[in-house]
Amino acid sequence: MTVSLPSAAPVAAGSGRSSVDAERWPDVARLPRARTLRTAIARRVVEHALARLPLRIRHSGAYGAVPVPRSAAGEDRSPTLTQHDPAAFHRRVGADGLIGFGESYMAGEWDSDDLVGVLTALAAHVDDLVPAPLRRLRGAWVRRRPAQDRNTLDGARDNIQRHYDLSNDLFALFLDPSLSYSSAVFDTLPATPRDFTAAQHRKIDRLLDLAGVGPRTRLLEIGTGWGELAIRAASRGADVLSITLSEEQRALARHRIADVGLTRQATVELCDYRQIEGRFDAVVSVEMIEAVGAEYWPAYFTALRRLLAPGGSVALQAITMPHERMLDTARTHTWISKYIFPGGLIPSPDALAQESAAAGLRITHDTGYGAHYAETLRLWRKRFLQQSEAVAALGFDHVFCRMWELYLAYSEAGFRAHYLDVRQLRLVSADPATEDSR
Repeated sequence: MTVSLPSAAPVAAGSGRSSVDAERWPDVARLPRARTLRTAIARRVVEHALARLPLRIRHSGAYGAVPVPRSAAGEDRSPTLTQHDPAAFHRRVGADGLIGFGESYMAGEWDSDDLVGVLTALAAHVDDLVPAPLRRLRGAWVRRRPAQDRNTLDGARDNIQRHYDLSNDLFALFLDPSLSYSSAVFDTLPATPRDFTAAQHRKIDRLLDLAGVGPRTRLLEIGTGWGELAIRAASRGADVLSITLSEEQRALARHRIADVGLTRQATVELCDYRQIEGRFDAVVSVEMIEAVGAEYWPAYFTALRRLLAPGGSVALQAITMPHERMLDTARTHTWISKYIFPGGLIPSPDALAQESAAAGLRITHDTGYGAHYAETLRLWRKRFLQQSEAVAALGFDHVFCRMWELYLAYSEAGFRAHYLDVRQLRLVSADPATEDSR
């Protein structure tokens, strides 16, 4: 098993695609079919776009060479994108757009001395990267999402397990001790590792407060994670039912709940939100709507309304993106949907408002914490890279490590560029007859 190198280091010189497991990573191990005209167009578009960004572009001269360090003070200190194999880079981008861009990184064909900086520059100028005439041809250029990624009852379970059932040990290597896999809310920024767990508890407590969770509250949590929210809610005296589609998460969450003696107060079940029956005083769901898929948002919000007892509240934490970008992403098979979150889609604030209203819910609280997610991701990525040998020891190869480094950096860049945001919302019944006065 090949051990991942530190951040900004390419795949070992001379190895390249030949070191990639072709059975596990077929589209990384081989280049897409050559399309001369498309590749030439991609090269011109990409070179023109990159030249207008606050970036430095380097060609390493030899595949696998280490990128050029940052310049001395007083010179250009823009982040550097180093192309080790420019021909392969442009061929992939020409064939598969941003999927090819990501696969080229996974193959070690490009690197950066500041990966987040490069990706932030790209995210901040995403609307200007492709000339307007070519943007109108987007439908002919990008791939559609695979039908098998739809979040049917069976599809949703498969999609969740492809990400969350990778390995509990893998997630434990880079998450804080609370095993919270969602944005923290820090007391001050920039954050430090010693503040991490307290910031995750602050996030959870704010959501529980929004939903009015206290003694004897009947609480439904949609999306268990590894059990920290259920534990904190049960510690308040609530009766908690937490549901997940991840067998790995359910097993560890149950173990952690038992360890603190709260099995009577908190139950974790393997169940889809569409299959839950009953009424609850509060419903909390943390960064789970992103996995639902736009096709099923009406079913998700209808379930929230159906499960909410009179006078109850829903507290959501959701990643969001601008509406027009969401519509473009919904029609596109992206690198994230191919490799990280199959079937997922980040909603826009407009979509959240429209879908919740259509289901009979009203938003009464809405607060954003985008800068806090950037810091959360920075801390996760730093620890993930520090644990590269431990990740490899779990059986994950260097391509996986580069894929996850890119995923974490890509996500952090989205928040730093304000392309993404994360919001905490409180929803109540839109029917005044069933709404409380809180």
